Amino acid sequence: MKNRIRCAWCEKDDLYRDYHDNEWGNPVYDDDKLFEFLVLETFQAGLSWHTILKKRANFRNAFDQFDYKKIAQYNEDKVQELLLNEGIIRNKLKVRGTISNAIAFIEVQNEFGSFSKYIWGFTDGKTIDNNPQTLKEVPATTEISDALSKDLKKRGFKFVGSTVVYAHMQATGMVNDHVADCWKNGF
Repeated sequence: MKNRIRCAWCEKDDLYRDYHDNEWGNPVYDDDKLFEFLVLETFQAGLSWHTILKKRANFRNAFDQFDYKKIAQYNEDKVQELLLNEGIIRNKLKVRGTISNAIAFIEVQNEFGSFSKYIWGFTDGKTIDNNPQTLKEVPATTEISDALSKDLKKRGFKFVGSTVVYAHMQATGMVNDHVADCWKNGF
């Protein structure tokens, strides 16, 4: 595994390599997993993804295994408990945004039957293969992430700017941005 050619961004350490090799860019259709990535991407805004990955287990424990039904019911006591939790990013707006996002997530499920059906509808249910030759060719946003971001915000989601949404699309395999010589390109 160590001799494989990968996207250069993941060569920092084994945590990044493992995430790249086993998760990043793999299509995700499971609502629970899509919500987990939504929470993590929300907290990543303004920070490095590596920081979030290192704290992922802490986030999972703090946010009830990313159970959006439980998170939607969080009260002020739970918010204060989370803000004291040194294992996560203790940003009041992001904590409250996660609760708002859980509520909006459930509303989308009720309207579309699943969040997966809703979000994958923006790519007609298919992964968009961008086929970048180098990391410089990988965009930070696209017209689709712009449209999805706008729609999520209209539905009450927080911390879902186009850059965050595009990172979510990459993480969940809605787009394939593995560079040309990466072993996962076209996998």
